[in-house]
Amino acid sequence: MTHIALPEPDQATIARRDEIAASISALIGRDRVITDIDGRRAYETDALTAYRRMPLAVVLPRSTEEVAAVLRYCHRERIKVVPRGAGTSLAGGALPAEDAIVVCITKLNRVLDIDYENRTAHVESGITNLAISAAVSERGFFYAPDPSSQLACTLAGNIAMNSGGAHCLKYGVTTNNVLGVKMVLMDGEIVELGGAHLDSPGFDILALVVGSEGQFGIVTEATVRILRAAEGARPVLMGFNSAESAGACVAAIIAAGIIPVAIEYMDKPAIHVCESFSKAGYPLDVEALLIIEVEGSETEIAGLIERIVEIAKPFKPASLKISQSAAESARIWRGRKSAFGALGRISEYYCMDGTIPLGQLPHVLNRISEICAQQQLRVANIFHAGDGNLHPLILYDANDPEQSSKAEIAGAEILKLCVEVGGCLTGEHGVGIEKRDLMRVQFSEKDLALQMSIKTVFDPRWLLNSAKVFPLDGRPPIDQAA
Repeated sequence: MTHIALPEPDQATIARRDEIAASISALIGRDRVITDIDGRRAYETDALTAYRRMPLAVVLPRSTEEVAAVLRYCHRERIKVVPRGAGTSLAGGALPAEDAIVVCITKLNRVLDIDYENRTAHVESGITNLAISAAVSERGFFYAPDPSSQLACTLAGNIAMNSGGAHCLKYGVTTNNVLGVKMVLMDGEIVELGGAHLDSPGFDILALVVGSEGQFGIVTEATVRILRAAEGARPVLMGFNSAESAGACVAAIIAAGIIPVAIEYMDKPAIHVCESFSKAGYPLDVEALLIIEVEGSETEIAGLIERIVEIAKPFKPASLKISQSAAESARIWRGRKSAFGALGRISEYYCMDGTIPLGQLPHVLNRISEICAQQQLRVANIFHAGDGNLHPLILYDANDPEQSSKAEIAGAEILKLCVEVGGCLTGEHGVGIEKRDLMRVQFSEKDLALQMSIKTVFDPRWLLNSAKVFPLDGRPPIDQAA
């Protein structure tokens, strides 16, 4: 994949590498500044591995104050900065630049306070998503957003991309579960937004920050909602002979006013790969599979499953399996959670992230198949069906330039389709570089100008993650910024 344009590096900044590294080392310690080529190579890409750029240096701060000191220096010296968590971004959101330093916050990973009475946890943003739930699980609590990369991804990255996950249908995405943040602006100023309460006076600036993709500042701490775990939960597997029937069933369940914890979709290629990998008990003779999970007391679960099965009858499910044990439920979810890794064993893939209205699901699934067939590529569909967040995985050979180009063409057409039917370019992966040049498909020039003006308020010199999100030809010139 090569057609996405990347800005030319500032050779003068690169020439100053040793001076910059020495200055930052004086601020936070030489052992936390990586300049050797092998060390920097570990940060040359994120999970969108088709694109690689060697950073100027990598900085590993251990505190908010150290982040502030580094940004203050970079602001003064006009050095670009790329914030990074665990690098699980599938949209190139953490892709470095040759003339930028990477500020990686994974060493800021402490749990600072847990308030069970008010159901909040105050943590550093480098903590992994799953570690938050692990910290409160003994008391029967959990942190709701659960992206498939939750074992590795950091809260900072989740905040940057407004990540969701399988269970966001009921509990919401990151923005619904973050109450406050501590953030360092590009000039080194430390600000606190929101707090350990449900609402804050004044403008809701926190809502701007969640999903801002590291464009406004570096979040170093956050206060998140923790929820009491349900008494029980049980998934149901429903297989269908067509994608249309499965999609229509999803729409009917939501239309009936039932909000399961999750509704996940897999098509036939994904079913076979995931079953081979995880032995989850998925049916292999169906075209589409739904994983529908409900929770509550045993009586509530039984009642909800009965209603869902009744709603599904007109769509003629070819198979129906209700989990009978915690171990069986774990296997079912292990298959879904390991889907991306399982597919990665057989092929490189390009993972998309469009969102559509539920009523458009059957039409969009058909068109996705047609788009990929036109490019002579296979596709596996795995996505959060309950909220219309699609994750088509376009399979291709990364060593074949022609196939790589076709994969990008197909991906762009799929995202355009999502916008055409009333959806949007991204649900939880962010824009990054992947969708940057498609922003005009969804937004007018006035829309983009307004968004860029907000970026300029937070980062007047456009030093933070500056090659991401906005089309490069529409960005305010740096020499005109403050």
